[in-house]
Amino acid sequence: MAAPAAVPDGGPVRRDAGATKAAILRAARHLLARHAHGDITLKAVAERAGVSPPLIMKYFGNKETLFAQVMSFDEDAAVLLDAPVAALGRHMVRHVLVSQRERGADPLLRIVFAPFHGSQGDTLRTNFRTQVSDRLALRLDGSDAGLRAELAVSMLLGLGVMYGIARGGELRATPLDDIVGRYAPAVQAFLTP
Repeated sequence: MAAPAAVPDGGPVRRDAGATKAAILRAARHLLARHAHGDITLKAVAERAGVSPPLIMKYFGNKETLFAQVMSFDEDAAVLLDAPVAALGRHMVRHVLVSQRERGADPLLRIVFAPFHGSQGDTLRTNFRTQVSDRLALRLDGSDAGLRAELAVSMLLGLGVMYGIARGGELRATPLDDIVGRYAPAVQAFLTP
């Protein structure tokens, strides 16, 4: 999180609102990946983000509004799918790995925890399908575009699980470009058969 900026006259310290909101969202995503939605308190999110619960209320209004954003894949999908289809497999594999290595986060892995979140899990699944799989399918040609999109996304989820959850030693020790070079062609085969 960005350090708060001091007011020039030595007055009160102001926070960078964008960085603070991002820290709150990261904290909530971290907790959602480890705990049932109903067990997560604003206090726990605030502690993890290094802010006060009232600040979360200021930015998001309430827990449900915060978690509606946490359960959205829209922004992540925009970055994940931001490449021409001919180069998309390589881009997506690199993005998943860089997200894990540099930010300790994965743009897709929240979906793995949907079964633990009751009705919020249904929201997570619906968002994932419409914002990731269906959005990818719309970019692909062919009558089986939906199936190919789901297969490509499945491969990314497998990579993310092995890297971020199972913490595969060989995978984590291998240079990123080597993994991308080996894995991306398999993903790309579903995108441009």
